[in-house]
Amino acid sequence: MAIYIDEQKKLFTLSTNNTSYQMMADKYLVLNHLYYGENIGQEDMSYLLDYQDRGFSGNPYEAGNERDYSLDSRPQEYSTNGVGDYRINSVSVINADGSDAADWRYAGYTIEKGKYAIPGMPALYGEEKDADTLIVELADKVTGLHAFLYYSVWEERDIITRCVKFVNQGTDAIVLTKAASMNLDLMSGDWELMHFHGRHNLERQMERVPLMRGKMTVESVRGASSHQHNPFAILCSKDTTEEAGSCYGTALVYSGNFSIEAEKDQMGQTRLTAGINSQRFAWTLEAGAEFWTPEAVMTYSSEGFEKMSSNFHHTFREHLCRGKYKHERRPVLINNWEATYFDFDKEKILNIAKGASELGVEMLVLDDGWFGKREGDVSGLGDWYVNTDKLEGGLKPIADGINAMGMKFGLWFEPECISEDSDLYRAHPDWAIQIPGRQPNRSRYQLILDMGREDVRDYLYERMTAILDSANIEYVKWDMNRHISDVYSAVLPKERQGEASHRYMLGLYDLLERLVSRYPDLLLEGCSGGGGRFDLGMLYYSPQIWCSDDTDAVERLSVQYGTSFCYPISTVGSHVSAVPNHQTGRITPVETRGTVAMAGSFGYELDLNLLSDGEKEEVKEQIKTFKKYYNLTHEGEYYRLTNPMENRLYAAWEFVSQDQSEALVHGMQILAQPSGPSIHIPVRGLKADAMYEVNGELVRSGRALMHGGLNFPRQTGDFKAVEFYLKEVK
Repeated sequence: MAIYIDEQKKLFTLSTNNTSYQMMADKYLVLNHLYYGENIGQEDMSYLLDYQDRGFSGNPYEAGNERDYSLDSRPQEYSTNGVGDYRINSVSVINADGSDAADWRYAGYTIEKGKYAIPGMPALYGEEKDADTLIVELADKVTGLHAFLYYSVWEERDIITRCVKFVNQGTDAIVLTKAASMNLDLMSGDWELMHFHGRHNLERQMERVPLMRGKMTVESVRGASSHQHNPFAILCSKDTTEEAGSCYGTALVYSGNFSIEAEKDQMGQTRLTAGINSQRFAWTLEAGAEFWTPEAVMTYSSEGFEKMSSNFHHTFREHLCRGKYKHERRPVLINNWEATYFDFDKEKILNIAKGASELGVEMLVLDDGWFGKREGDVSGLGDWYVNTDKLEGGLKPIADGINAMGMKFGLWFEPECISEDSDLYRAHPDWAIQIPGRQPNRSRYQLILDMGREDVRDYLYERMTAILDSANIEYVKWDMNRHISDVYSAVLPKERQGEASHRYMLGLYDLLERLVSRYPDLLLEGCSGGGGRFDLGMLYYSPQIWCSDDTDAVERLSVQYGTSFCYPISTVGSHVSAVPNHQTGRITPVETRGTVAMAGSFGYELDLNLLSDGEKEEVKEQIKTFKKYYNLTHEGEYYRLTNPMENRLYAAWEFVSQDQSEALVHGMQILAQPSGPSIHIPVRGLKADAMYEVNGELVRSGRALMHGGLNFPRQTGDFKAVEFYLKEVK
């Protein structure tokens, strides 16, 4: 059992193999957070509550003249609002009398075997043996608003998941204007915040900054988790490295507007909250109604970022990703986009497929331009009917032709968007998100459909299933090429427009769930202009997401580095593209492009027929190598051996099998140096006393390789690939 309760003290301890999490309801029934860190058994940590009278930090009425008791300083498990705690609030409301107070008091608990589920939203899942769940009830005795704090404890991987269910048990409607999924108060420590910022074509760039006195926020109000910020952050001590030091990782299972807030208060205490962004959010809870927040996934590591990432990677592979391709090898694919853009017909696509099949590629994906009046990006979105002028006979002849070559066939969709120049928009302009009386903001010359509308979802489901049933389509790339503005829903009354953004996400999840339920063997790949919606919410439906529209091998080093802190390698879509690269103009060897792309689900984004004979042979070998090492790269432990954001001369990363019998080190000499120093790359994750052969020759102990390292080869020229394969000698 992972949950221990001292009934007399109202003390709750959540225990994993290596961590403890503890909270306690005090004499005023305020739920205090006591501890989260290395495993301390069931020891009562309330002795850490050591406070004094501080001016301008007031006291609850029931505390009388007990001036050292203040909500403004005590570590709370789920912070209040408007009643004396001036730090970041977990909740904000508009009560029937117009006030915004929410004053939580402990009201009970329950324990359940197994993992909770969240109605209509993605969340980790598991069998009854995988997790235990604690539900702690808090109540505002004046308004009747109750908050049920859910905690599922995953002992083996040191994971705790959290969410909150609000229930209005009063008689009047209450409007939620903020509803965090989690709150973590740390009484001590000098912490830094690691977050992952970016932009289109350069997502998830790691940044590490000290917490200041005050508030720091990482957020999106773009209607998607976004390229600009990822819904994942780390609190770490100043001395934390890959292999040592304390760090707390927090990731949201959500794809829409989010906010992660950190505050160092007047006493040097730290508070971290994460959840739906309170901007553009107002949810009316009528009497008896309930509201669930998205899930937050937390882990603590005292062994640095490496252990934190390992906890996340294993958990998300096993308990978030679903379907046929959860563990089955994904086919090596070729996408026609950078080869043709909109200029293609059946013959051109079949010619690309034929050349690719001869080199060992296993699937062709037909990208944008196959439907409606779609000769460019200014028309046709929403008209999900095959353009038979371009593709005579529809999709079936293409799919059959590609299948006859021994390949699978996949297809691109952008279901959430609509062009004004489309039959759908002319028939249903009210389906598009736009504010009455205002000209909408266009992006990529398109608008967004209101996914909160059932009729919109029914139309998309009908059209997509008709297309998917018309041919043997085994893969779908689900794209979204703009962010949301002009937020308004024609089906919501004016007083409930604050629900539109979250209802959009609930509608999107509903449509995705309907599709993956109907097509359980379909490989769905998420995309939003690359990595603009690379989050745990989408991974629940699509086991891989296109990592970035920037396919340049050098730029991908930092993108994939940042992504790896939270997300497993198996979830990363990564391809070899044409040179000069279409985003940067850089020319890199095809071998190097392949080496970088193998740190993900592998494919090609070019016309392979245009390669030289020598390059085609390299492609054949790349595909063989990817298949050979697939279980190692996609199921093994991943290690970041260098930081490509700091080191612009060389980069290296490593995959180690679960039994530590083999390892694969990949790298790149980014810039060549004349008369440069010797470079030694210590590897990790090996058995210290085992002997390993390196690339079939050199035999060294795991201890030597982990402490002394591998000799990074000197090569002439920039952007050269490096590979070491280590195999245990029995």
